[in-house]
Amino acid sequence: MSNRDTLCFLGGIMVAALIGGAVRMHQDSQRSGVEITVGRGGPSIQER
Repeated sequence: MSNRDTLCFLGGIMVAALIGGAVRMHQDSQRSGVEITVGRGGPSIQER
């Protein structure tokens, strides 16, 4: 693999990671409803 190929490969990985992070943030911002968790203090219900 040449130096240019390696640079292009790393650039592609960085772009893919950036797109994946943006999609995940968008999905988290669209999520609404109720979140139920069980911890040491017992069950907890939070509205999103």
